Amino acid sequence: MDPTRAVLVGCGGISKAWLDAIAPLPDVQIVGLVDLVRSNAEERAAQYGLQGALIETDLERALGALQPEVVFNCTVPGAHRSVALASLAHGCHVLGEKPLADSLDAAREMVSAAEQAGRILAVIQNRRYAEPISRVRAMVRTGSLGPLTTVNSDFYLGAHFGGFRDHMEHVLLLDMAIHSFDQARFITGADPVAVYCREWNPAGSWYDHDASAVAIFEMTGGLVYTYRGSWCSEGMNTSWECDWRLVGINGSLLWDGADGIHGEVVAARGGFTSELAPLLPPTVELHGRRAGHAGVIDEFLHCVRHGGTPQTAAADNIKSLAMVLGAIESAGLGKRVEIHI
Repeated sequence: MDPTRAVLVGCGGISKAWLDAIAPLPDVQIVGLVDLVRSNAEERAAQYGLQGALIETDLERALGALQPEVVFNCTVPGAHRSVALASLAHGCHVLGEKPLADSLDAAREMVSAAEQAGRILAVIQNRRYAEPISRVRAMVRTGSLGPLTTVNSDFYLGAHFGGFRDHMEHVLLLDMAIHSFDQARFITGADPVAVYCREWNPAGSWYDHDASAVAIFEMTGGLVYTYRGSWCSEGMNTSWECDWRLVGINGSLLWDGADGIHGEVVAARGGFTSELAPLLPPTVELHGRRAGHAGVIDEFLHCVRHGGTPQTAAADNIKSLAMVLGAIESAGLGKRVEIHI
């Protein structure tokens, strides 16, 4: 099989994670690099030995000249829609950075365009492609905890990025919480119904806009999911994957976002507190699957070549985006809002 021809759009910092994941793949050929700043694309070409790739500042020119099968969209959120629509119009499959779009209307337009073009449009939600979260999800699926009633996640990091994030509105919710919200959907299998959110920028913040938030989501099946987070919290950092508590009718589970997974289930009822027994997480075989960006890219390319739908397809991921945008709307209005996909 000939290598899949791909164009990478947006050669900023995040593109390194993509190119690191793509570099070991002999069946992918980066035939073009596009960036508004030509030197960014030239730098990536030099770093990754892509001297044969076309360097362009205009996506339409690159697509017309190269006719690639795949576009990797590594641009900033505000450009996701235009890059995806242009690429789909040229018959390309598209895998893009999160979030899917910066508005629900834009996301709907992108999903519709992909359906009409008969092409895959998917999003990098790299938290799904890791062994620990697969173990947590598998534990929930066994039913040992019983139906889930409450899920809580905490995210606290003092993240000094510099660059565009320092000036970005809703920086925590729009750029980061999408991961946590998608994790909640992935683990529980529940989808959003409504949300109440409070967003603020704490004293001492190095961000221009709100970098902290608390959100309470009503989910399908009566589940309540709460999110507490900050990107300007110094000390006692959580993992990037959050600290989690999952509460079911028959037990609870704690997960530190890494390898720390601890659960207890009811062994006997009748006293003031129930008698509890440890619940050990099951072993999950990844069968050689890579984690993170690499795992998403691998599954996307497999579906491009052999058919199928990646689990981060835009038609599903729009539900995670709706949680983000619903939280932002609620914070702006100061009241509970219903979430409509």
